[in-house]
Amino acid sequence: MTQYSVVAIQISISLNIRRCKALFQSYDILFSDSDEIFIRTQENKYAYLFQYGVLSFFNFTPSEINEIIRIIDPNAPMWGNHELNETIKITVSEQAQKVDFNSVILNDLSPEFIRLVMLNTSQSVALDKYLEITDDLLDETRQYVKQLEQSGSLRLSRKKLKMFIGRVLNVKNQIFENLYIFNAPDITWENEALNRLNIELKQTFDLKDRYQYIYERNSIIKEELDLFKDILDHNKSSRLEIIIIALILIEIIDLYVVRLLQASF
Repeated sequence: MTQYSVVAIQISISLNIRRCKALFQSYDILFSDSDEIFIRTQENKYAYLFQYGVLSFFNFTPSEINEIIRIIDPNAPMWGNHELNETIKITVSEQAQKVDFNSVILNDLSPEFIRLVMLNTSQSVALDKYLEITDDLLDETRQYVKQLEQSGSLRLSRKKLKMFIGRVLNVKNQIFENLYIFNAPDITWENEALNRLNIELKQTFDLKDRYQYIYERNSIIKEELDLFKDILDHNKSSRLEIIIIALILIEIIDLYVVRLLQASF
């Protein structure tokens, strides 16, 4: 049996795939589109780059990983300094294909099988990133909910609220655009073993449940922000009503004073 490692790390919020393709054009590019690029750097060494800022490596040493990172972004932290990362072991064996919590047994080491493991590992790391972002947004929302509970008022400007809503919608859009949790990759359509591997990897990484968890938390945040918006709209309407009433009173007083002055002459 031979063992290899797949390592996936989050190095940035996003990557320019077109630029990455130009940087790695001297390597063997096995697949690329606007969202990802899958390359072979040497025999049995593969790198997978994703638009959502995740890099995945198969059979790379730490120094080789750092070399790729330096090519993409010389200012990015090196391997080992990234909190968002995941490693899974791949064993090549004549045993039946099997996926465990942190290991995969394959009897076929073709690029398609390796790519599928790297894809799911990368999506797992990306979900960790979106969970962190969503938790931060939820914590911020809870602060305003606590304000309402304790003081009955909301110290939040309409501009800040709109920016907050924009951040939430941006996170939801990034998840929808970048992750293919519910879609089987094209490479699985005509190969039963690949399709089975894809299903087992998604179950092992718990991708669909984690995706649903993030989606539901985003929905909670959106509902609370809609409530905040209604409160601010109501406050604005109340202020407008007060202004209108004040203007009417001023008009009545002005008319009364004018009539008094006219009567005195």
